[in-house]
Amino acid sequence: MKAARSIFALAFVTLPAIAVLYIKVLPYHFSEQNNIRDLSGKYDKTDVKGFFHDQDTIPTQPGSFRTSANVLGSSDSDKRIEIDLANQRLYAYEGDKKVYDFLISSGKWGKTPTGEFKIWIKLRYTKMSGGSKELHTYYYLPNVPYVMYFSNSEIPAWRGFGIHGTYWHDNFGHPMSHGCINMKTEEAEKIFYWANPKLGDKQSISATKDNPGTKIVIYGEAPNE
Repeated sequence: MKAARSIFALAFVTLPAIAVLYIKVLPYHFSEQNNIRDLSGKYDKTDVKGFFHDQDTIPTQPGSFRTSANVLGSSDSDKRIEIDLANQRLYAYEGDKKVYDFLISSGKWGKTPTGEFKIWIKLRYTKMSGGSKELHTYYYLPNVPYVMYFSNSEIPAWRGFGIHGTYWHDNFGHPMSHGCINMKTEEAEKIFYWANPKLGDKQSISATKDNPGTKIVIYGEAPNE
């Protein structure tokens, strides 16, 4: 009985230390998107002040970028997006033809998952938040533009991984996100309107059997910067 009490006491003492180690050394496990709050895709004029890692930031105003759906690419069949984490690049293909090649920023404070995914929803704008105030990685980002959330059988939709435009940094080519794929907003717009599901004149659209989402393949290992 005495030995059992000693083991219990040891566990009580060491578990908090393990928890601290888990948070400080393995940051990938605390920085994911808290939740997906708004699926309307509409710009929120009442919420126009963002916050990213101890710094205020202001969303890009609507109308700053082209909103026409007339972009490169004429075939809806055999489209795919490839994301090369090692080189921090996004490639868009129609069959064997590459139609786009852009710099991105993948996960630094939260790991970007690898594998094959499908876009399950597209949102013209949405709100994102997550991170840790204690570790100075908290973010609150209203009106994130051109968001395409993706998922698969292992990474469910509620985890909030997506490709989107970025107004709070311009350090593309280097990991800068909490797991999402950050892009220059004008380049994210091109991918947004090129990829499926087709949006038409709507602010948001969910993938369906008749209007499926484009396949996304993520591979490689991001630089440890």
